[in-house]
Amino acid sequence: MLKKVRGLGLGKSFPGKLFVVEGCDGSGKSTQIYLLKKWLESKGYIVFFTEWNSSELIKEATKKAKKKNLLTPTTFSLVHASDFADRYEKLILPHLRAGYIVLCDRYIYTAYARDMARGCDGNWVRNVYDFAAKPSIAFYFQAPLEVSIQRILAGRPQLKYHEAGMDMGWSNDPVESFKIFQGIIKKNYDNMAAEEYFKVIDATLSIEKQQEIVREIVKENLEGYKSPYRKKT
Repeated sequence: MLKKVRGLGLGKSFPGKLFVVEGCDGSGKSTQIYLLKKWLESKGYIVFFTEWNSSELIKEATKKAKKKNLLTPTTFSLVHASDFADRYEKLILPHLRAGYIVLCDRYIYTAYARDMARGCDGNWVRNVYDFAAKPSIAFYFQAPLEVSIQRILAGRPQLKYHEAGMDMGWSNDPVESFKIFQGIIKKNYDNMAAEEYFKVIDATLSIEKQQEIVREIVKENLEGYKSPYRKKT
C-alpha cells in the first residue's frame, strides 16, 4: 500500500474545473475526452485541453534522450515530471485560476502507474508531483489487458522502443515486452482506483454508452459552477 502524500498543491481549490482521463494504452480514453470536449463546447463552456508529454520546452530534449537511450527509470521519471511542471505552471494552473474547465488526457496518475512499473518508488513519485492540484474528477477507463493490447497492436505497425518498455529488458520481443509493461501499469491503476477516488468506466462498453456515463458524472459535478467565460448557446 502506498503512503498517501498530501501537499500544498493537492489541498488547493480553484474556481475552474479539472477533469482528467486515465487508463492503459488502448483503453479509449482519448476518444472519450475528445467527445467530452466537443459536448462541453456545444453547451457554451470555454474549455482548455492539454495532453501528456507535450511541453514545447521539454519535448525535443525528451525525444533526443529517448533516441540515444540515455534515460534511466529515475531520469525518465524526472524528464516527464519536468514536462508536466512546465505545462502545469504555464497552462493548467492559470486556466484553473481563471475559472476555465481544464481537460487533461493523462495527468499525474500516468506517472504513478508508469514510473512504478519501471521500478521507481511510489512514494517518491508522488512527492515529485506533490504540487499538482487534485482533479475535480479523474476518470479511469478500465479494460481487460487483452482488449487494450489488441486495440494498440491492430492500429500500430511497429511499437516504439520505450512505449514497449524495451528499456527495462523484460523481453527482446517488443510485443511481449509491451504486454508485460502494460500488465504492470494496469495493476498499478487498479490498485490506485479506490485510493484516488477514480470514477471507473467500463471501457468495453460502446463508445456512446461510455460517453453517456461520463457526461452524466460531469454534468452533476458542474452543478453550481459558473464560468465567467461561458458562451451563450
